[in-house]
Amino acid sequence: MNRESLKMFLERVSDDKLVKHMLAVEAIMRGLAKRLGEDEDLWGITGLLHDIDYEETKDNPSRHGLVSAEILREHLPEEAIRAIMAHNERTGIEAKTKLDIGLRAADALSGLIVACALVMPNKKIEEVKLSTLKKKFKSKDFARGVDREKIKLCEKIGLELDEFLEIGLKSMKSISDSLGL
Repeated sequence: MNRESLKMFLERVSDDKLVKHMLAVEAIMRGLAKRLGEDEDLWGITGLLHDIDYEETKDNPSRHGLVSAEILREHLPEEAIRAIMAHNERTGIEAKTKLDIGLRAADALSGLIVACALVMPNKKIEEVKLSTLKKKFKSKDFARGVDREKIKLCEKIGLELDEFLEIGLKSMKSISDSLGL
């Protein structure tokens, strides 16, 4: 997918917070791909575009991911399309491949990292330490909307939880300006 096509797709997303979330998931997916020896561009674009249909499907969650697949089918490889559909368990599509599982885990982790940044004194991701992220992961009362079980899916692709948290945090710190954090 070239930059022009990418720009066209991203024009479908008007919510600034959603764009930042998509950028965060892209960064984590690139970090994961690098660590796992996978295709960083494929994993990155999958992370970036995984929520392209969110604004259209927010009132019909079982369609989220399926509409993205319809939009992107002619532009992305089938493995990316499958991962995008599988990242939302409400579609009924099981996360089976490393890419599928990585996307589900990265999607959830991005929310936890943002929540950690927002409780820092200056609300900056640079202030978040790995030890803080680990502690907040264990605290059930913190960021209750973040599904810790999805984050723990990292173990199914050969990563210990601590390593995955570190990859996610470093990846998001590397684009902190784009995230406004």
